[in-house]
Amino acid sequence: MLRRLMPSHAAASRPQPALLLKGMATATALAGFSLLSACSMFDSGNRSGLAAPNNHLLSEDRGASGGEASLKGGVNAYLWRATLDTLSFMPVATADAEGGIILTDWYTPPATHDERFKITAFVLDRRLRSDALRLSVFRQIKQDGTWVDTPPAPNTASDIATRILSRARKLRADNGNQD
Repeated sequence: MLRRLMPSHAAASRPQPALLLKGMATATALAGFSLLSACSMFDSGNRSGLAAPNNHLLSEDRGASGGEASLKGGVNAYLWRATLDTLSFMPVATADAEGGIILTDWYTPPATHDERFKITAFVLDRRLRSDALRLSVFRQIKQDGTWVDTPPAPNTASDIATRILSRARKLRADNGNQD
C-alpha cells in the first residue's frame, strides 16, 4: 500500500541492502589491498623493523651509558659490558641496561650433570667501583631426581666479581680511560 503512494522514481533511488553490502565489501577489500601494497614500497633489502632480529646485546648499548642526559637511570657502561662478557657462557634470561639488572637462566657445566648455577647481577652506579656491582650466585644439585637448593662455595660470587671488574678496567683502558 505504501508503494502506491510513493512515486516510482523514489523507490528506484532507495539503496538496496544487497548492493550496499557488496559495495562495502569491495571498498574494504580495496583498502586492505592498498595497505598491503604500501608495504612493498619500502626497501625489502633493509631488514629493519619487526621482521628483523635485533640483538641489542651485541651492538652499542646506549642504555648502559645512561642514555640521554634527561634520563635519571643508567649504569656504568664498562661494568655493564664486562658483566655481559663475563657471564656470556650462561644463557641470559633478562638484561635491563637502564635498571642495571642481568638475570641468567640455569646453567649446567658440561663436566657435571647433577649441578646447575644461576646468577643475578646488579650494576648499581654510573661509576666504575667495586661496590657498584652486586652478584648473587644460586646453586642447585640433583638429589633423587629433584633439584635441591645448595649454597655455592663462599668465594664464587667474589671470584666472578673480580673477573668482571678486571674486564671493566680493561675495557676502560682500551677506550683511553674515558668515562
